Amino acid sequence: MIADYLFLVGLVIAYLLGSIPTSLWFGKFYYGIDIREHGSGNAGATNALRVLGVKAGIFVLVVDFLKGVAAVAFAGLFKHYFESPEQFVLFQLIMGVVAFAGHMFPVFANFKGGKGVATMAGVISAIFPFVFLICLGVFTLVFIPSRYVSLGSLAAAIAFPLFVIFVFDTELISKIIFSLLTAIILIFAHRNNIKRLVKGNENKIKF
Repeated sequence: MIADYLFLVGLVIAYLLGSIPTSLWFGKFYYGIDIREHGSGNAGATNALRVLGVKAGIFVLVVDFLKGVAAVAFAGLFKHYFESPEQFVLFQLIMGVVAFAGHMFPVFANFKGGKGVATMAGVISAIFPFVFLICLGVFTLVFIPSRYVSLGSLAAAIAFPLFVIFVFDTELISKIIFSLLTAIILIFAHRNNIKRLVKGNENKIKF
């Protein structure tokens, strides 16, 4: 009973971590603007980079990334409650998903957040460190020549389950399902970007 209560507390904390609207608070505190009313209207690192500048964009990216890492790390406090490593991994994945949901639907910003790419990247780096590095490489290889953050993110999202399942031969069904759902959710979150990419009017990042 106590363990169930603690798990619930953990999930609430993961959601609250994810709900920290980094770009929104940073924009309002330092620039006096609601970033959701400028640029793409997205409360994420890419729009912060575009609207607020490089330093703000990097700051938002790092903090949003660390939200995902922190949610997974916090799950470690409950490790001794699990009977098997598989159960603990499942709880880590759930904590990461809840933090990701918090970023997309933050309670501190009227449930209007960002796409959650940076936060999910933090989750993936904590649970799948080697796959994360490969996906980061995929993102970079696509982003640098195209200058489309969205295209790089989509490529990395698609690569994620492919490497988890076929390259690293992951046997845990929870990790396989997580990788597939992550790819699907991230692709869905970028549906408007995909439309703009097809039409040729997606915003590029200027170096």
